[in-house]
Amino acid sequence: MKLSILDQVPIPNGKTANEALEATIDLAVTAEKLGFHRYWIAEHHDFPGLASPAPDIILGIIGSKTNRIRIGSGAVLLPNYRPYQIAERYNLLATLYPGRIDLGLGRAPGGSAEASIALVDNFLEQVKNYPEKLDELLHFLNRDFPEEHLFSKVSAQPVPKEQPVPWLLGTSKKSAVLALEKGLPYVFGDFMSDADGPSIVRGYFENFQEGEPEAIVTVNVICAETKEEAEQLAKSNQIWKWMQDKGKGNGKIPSITEVNEYKLTDEDLELLRKSGDRQIVGTPDIVRKSLELLSEEYGTDEFMILTITHDFAARKKSYELIAREFGL
Repeated sequence: MKLSILDQVPIPNGKTANEALEATIDLAVTAEKLGFHRYWIAEHHDFPGLASPAPDIILGIIGSKTNRIRIGSGAVLLPNYRPYQIAERYNLLATLYPGRIDLGLGRAPGGSAEASIALVDNFLEQVKNYPEKLDELLHFLNRDFPEEHLFSKVSAQPVPKEQPVPWLLGTSKKSAVLALEKGLPYVFGDFMSDADGPSIVRGYFENFQEGEPEAIVTVNVICAETKEEAEQLAKSNQIWKWMQDKGKGNGKIPSITEVNEYKLTDEDLELLRKSGDRQIVGTPDIVRKSLELLSEEYGTDEFMILTITHDFAARKKSYELIAREFGL
């Protein structure tokens, strides 16, 4: 089984964005030493608790600190950009770090409606045109525009020896169908979807037309040496999401002490329980068995793990325990 990491660059309460970014760089270096296959950075805008509006900038730094691990975006939210911009940026990364760059692509806004308007004109129109923008980006990467096309003589410089590998990310059947239409490898966000993920991913595998289909499933995992400790650590992430829904707090990841001070209603507890259902929480053995079960359900052998805790050291330890359990 291949294991990879998705990092949203979370900012714990009491810490700064600078500290969160430094923790991300440190974790990426550790991930390579531990044997993780990929390290991807998410894109979010106007989230006080996430310091990741520009994955390519962070990837440029991570690439300089590592040697082997594949690095990429999870995802570039294409409606926010002109395809040529993205082709240039990721060609540049692929030139700097040959054979290591993944270009994950998504259509979500990555922030509020106001942030989307601040980023790009006519955002909804850009979302509607996402398949066409995707085609344009792929033509720039492959350098294969038809001769009569306006951009046939435009090159996304520098041209790397090995181009970035595009992946299509999504949380629904619609995204899987688009990945099939474009012949792209697919990533399903299990941690943020209520859809029937196993059915969607298996359908993708069964209907892929040319070449070898590839699919990754992204899951939310908290691992600790004891089940009780893992469950305590998981509360920060669960309450953080609850606070976002309720419009409470400052947007940053609350500490366990803060979490334990909250008085929750029965309705709140039910929401937290449902949130917990989308997490794998426990000891290394529990995590391994859970991922093995998911591997059978999804029919894939690569998982991308998202871990958010208030404590930087606990997040790093979680990945270390998982790597040791799987013998990476």
